[in-house]
Amino acid sequence: MAAKRLIVIGAGIAGLAAAMRLAAEGFAVTLLEAGDGPGGKLASVDVDDRAIDCGPTVLTMRWVFDALFEDTGANFDDYVSLLRADVLARHSWDEPTSPSETLDLFADPARSEDAVHAFAGRRNAEGFARFLKRAEAVYDTLAPTFMEAQRPSLPGLVARVAARNPAGLSRIQPFETLWSALGRYFPDPRLRQLFARYATYCGSSPFSAPATLMLVAHVEQMGVWFIRDGLTCLADALAKRAGELGVEVRFGARVASIETENGRARAVRLESGQRLATEAIVYNGDVCALDGLLNPTRRGDRAVRSHAFARNMRSQSALTYSTVARVRGFDLSHHNVLFSDRYRDEFEAVFKRRNLPASPTVYVCAQDRDTGQRAPADGRERLFFLINAPATGDAPADAGQLQQAEIDQCLTAMTRLLDRAGLKLEAESAAPHIATPATFDRRFPGSGGALYGMASHGWRASFLRRGATSRLQNLYLAGGSVHPGPGMPMAALSGRLAATKLMSDLVSTSRSRRVAMPGGIAMRSVKTGNTA
Repeated sequence: MAAKRLIVIGAGIAGLAAAMRLAAEGFAVTLLEAGDGPGGKLASVDVDDRAIDCGPTVLTMRWVFDALFEDTGANFDDYVSLLRADVLARHSWDEPTSPSETLDLFADPARSEDAVHAFAGRRNAEGFARFLKRAEAVYDTLAPTFMEAQRPSLPGLVARVAARNPAGLSRIQPFETLWSALGRYFPDPRLRQLFARYATYCGSSPFSAPATLMLVAHVEQMGVWFIRDGLTCLADALAKRAGELGVEVRFGARVASIETENGRARAVRLESGQRLATEAIVYNGDVCALDGLLNPTRRGDRAVRSHAFARNMRSQSALTYSTVARVRGFDLSHHNVLFSDRYRDEFEAVFKRRNLPASPTVYVCAQDRDTGQRAPADGRERLFFLINAPATGDAPADAGQLQQAEIDQCLTAMTRLLDRAGLKLEAESAAPHIATPATFDRRFPGSGGALYGMASHGWRASFLRRGATSRLQNLYLAGGSVHPGPGMPMAALSGRLAATKLMSDLVSTSRSRRVAMPGGIAMRSVKTGNTA
């Protein structure tokens, strides 16, 4: 019997993971990608003939990818060259009346505790140790009950947590904000600001996001990884393995519509006019764009009607600046955060006033540092700067979209912050690459430039994300805008969940080849021997 033909739309991490999983089970999979290469948000730009990662820059939870490759009969290490980070990140605070101080966090928690003690004293060091224990408890509670579940409900989550460990319900603190919870661990407001940044990992404000996000601290303690030739190599590795498994990968294949009949998706129509019939579809794209594919003649009207709702629910976007330059005056690590002295105002600007912060926090990724690579011969480094921004990329030019004057003003504020920290750029690129929310909206239609789907604001947010199933019987959803959320490991998990659900719905179908039974990924704890 011929293998069932399936289509995956979007070659981001989730789409690649789903395609790999389905092909390994014997399905005939076609992967359609509008761009000219794999990765989605995991992308790079060329500046002065050097490729700079301009999307995700941090790889954690590598065991998700270990398991993904293992399930297809391969070894992740054979496809990428991984190096574990010793310094997780370097942090600096804007101190207008005194020299800026820095604090490094390390892969070794004992070194981090010593560093916190030297930076902020005994009480904060003791608070840091207690914080890590609570972060581990939150992770151990939610990893098996939430991350691997098919769109969990609150009653279902409570039941699963209670069945595993009744005490776990008191650990996860869903009704308290991250900012409020951090006050019990860190008397020093700078440390409260540092760990509040974990909310931005899912595009949210620490003043509105739940305290459960403290689990990110434990995820980082389990390992932060570099890929020797850049994180875009991860997408290349997944695409390579997908091809080896028989996936037909088609770049430059933009989908115009999804054709339906009697409540089922029947075919995909490309902008070229080609029609591809299919048994089922995995859609790896922002869920806000899905209605436009299902109802292409009403795409514009729907975008207008949904804008007010989307604006209030969206995660943040970003203003990014990629350049090549010599650096002096500040000893950069690979990951660096230079904090604003107006932190609350930064998030009120992004989420309430819908504009760029006047005094932004700046993330700096020095991509030639700490990766084991030889330093550039001319001393000029690849640098990626990121500032939090509102997801207004699809707003009319005269009603909410960022104007060039505001962008220039924010970049000037960034330069002033770098100057106060002592970070000077010399021999900089004549033409740096700048991306705005409008840039991201063009790349990811329907998103408004939101890079993380829906913001994780309030205890209900995690239960409002769509799961793998859609209102059509054979259309499945994957990606950072659906459960379990944003980030490369979570996207890979969402692709796996979509593939698993699809296969369970087609369980009676005979398979031409079998590598592994559908199942969950073991969410390892640092206590049980994290892969090193």
